[in-house]
Amino acid sequence: MATGQKMLVAELFFGRNVAGREPVTEAEWAAFAAQVLTPHFPDGFTVIDGDGQWRDPRTGRIARERTKIMLVAARRDPDLGRRLSAVIDAYKTRYHQQSVGLVARDSCASF
Repeated sequence: MATGQKMLVAELFFGRNVAGREPVTEAEWAAFAAQVLTPHFPDGFTVIDGDGQWRDPRTGRIARERTKIMLVAARRDPDLGRRLSAVIDAYKTRYHQQSVGLVARDSCASF
């Protein structure tokens, strides 16, 4: 069995639909990753394409959209929460999103 260290594994769910325009393009996503994700998580992350579904709490309507899922395993440094929040806030602001999903759990990881 491999040895590892205690880390937080976070999954962030970025919906790509944007009200009043076309969805976030691959080029826009690549720019966001370079300008926001990489500076906040320079040690690495993985992005997966997905199909998401959620219920809009304001209207109760079901929305379906293409989604980018970011997986990151990071040490629990004192600024980890701030870095995750900064990424979420940047995406919400840039693409006028109501929310970005976040699932976080403790794990043992090695690279």
